[in-house]
Amino acid sequence: MRNLGLIAAIWILSDIGYYFGLPALSFEPNYNHDPIATATYYVFWIGVAVIIFSDVYASWRSLSRWELFDNRLQSLALWAVFFALALTFTAYILPGLPPFEWQAEWGPAPELAQAKPTYFLPKSFEILFQQILILALVLSLAREGLNMRQISLACGALFGGMHLLLFLDGTLWGSALRYTVVATLFGLIFPVLILRVRNGLAYSYAVQWLYYALTVFMARAIGPTTVWPVVQGFFGGN
Repeated sequence: MRNLGLIAAIWILSDIGYYFGLPALSFEPNYNHDPIATATYYVFWIGVAVIIFSDVYASWRSLSRWELFDNRLQSLALWAVFFALALTFTAYILPGLPPFEWQAEWGPAPELAQAKPTYFLPKSFEILFQQILILALVLSLAREGLNMRQISLACGALFGGMHLLLFLDGTLWGSALRYTVVATLFGLIFPVLILRVRNGLAYSYAVQWLYYALTVFMARAIGPTTVWPVVQGFFGGN
């Protein structure tokens, strides 16, 4: 319960700082407009989480089927492939996508659909921050002797529930709820990857990162005025 409370507190405080702290320091909480400030902000919270849960991360070896980077050659290959794909998308594919189209009657234009290549700098750090909190959650539950089904259900409920904080961003109620459903599904999968798959944490990170890349691609390449309202309505979020 102590670790669960700390995880929730860190997540909530980081969101409060993002939506209210950054503006107080004259930075706009926007991944497109202030990518460096936002990335730096999440680097700080990554450090906070790593320090606070250092004892939990140390238990990885005894709880997971695989040690972290137990096959270094495979881990290096996976890292190189993902980095190449991410670089290709952000540096070459994203700048070549058609401009994003949005009609005023749909409401404020989503930040993600207007993503510039620099958008994925802070987003990558934010995803890493979320992943290390998820890792702390999964390992904490595993240390208490919960089975995989129980861990997945708990992670799905907590990861999905924390996305209700999208209300702070002014996201419509329906969109925030639907985005929470997607986060819940991810939360069910992440513990299996982390505890049962070699390099599972890397796959968990990649799945979450690629979700944002796919959403941008669908919004701007397949058909912004026809496809995006459906995507935005189902997934929600920014």
